Amino acid sequence: MSEPRINDRIRVPEVRLVGPNGEQVGIVRVEDALRLADEAGLDLVEVAPTARPPVCKLMDFGKFKYESDMKAREARKNQTNTILKEIRFRLKIDPHDYGTKKGHVERFLKAGDKVKVMIMFRGREQSRPEMGFRLLQRLAEDVADLGSVESSPRQDGRNMVMVIGPHKKKAEAKAEERRRKDSEAAADQAGDSSQPSQDEGAQPGQTAATAS
Repeated sequence: MSEPRINDRIRVPEVRLVGPNGEQVGIVRVEDALRLADEAGLDLVEVAPTARPPVCKLMDFGKFKYESDMKAREARKNQTNTILKEIRFRLKIDPHDYGTKKGHVERFLKAGDKVKVMIMFRGREQSRPEMGFRLLQRLAEDVADLGSVESSPRQDGRNMVMVIGPHKKKAEAKAEERRRKDSEAAADQAGDSSQPSQDEGAQPGQTAATAS
């Protein structure tokens, strides 16, 4: 998204002016708006360019941009980066294989990731979609303490697909763990850069004090 026009870049005869505290000043000539901005030590910022006339506000644009960047950075930091894992089942799966694959699903959910579960139908199995539905429903019930169905089972050609997502607290815990590791890495890096080198060890006067 491009930055708004500010100060001398606003080239219209008049603007609807809003004061620094949100007060409505009214429609004024752009020259007068620029003068008011200069007298207040602020910027004239075009906040609604498509309005007739355009709406401009008096503000500290540098501070506004800094705060906006910080909010956007914090939002990205708090965003949960969930990975979509995939695991495939056969319709006629034996109990041992089912237990193994269910264990994989549980491991993914515990790690805070979503799981795309796919059943692949062979030949005449395509005429029995209800069996695939029951298998996916069984799996969802078996892992209900770790996650819930986000996308119900649906037929997709020869496959039936369902998506299970971790409970919110699991996903949040994963995001928090990632933020903690990032913070620790940044702190370690800052600590390493602040350590004095061997040649910088003693301050002037320390050698004389020791000798005396």
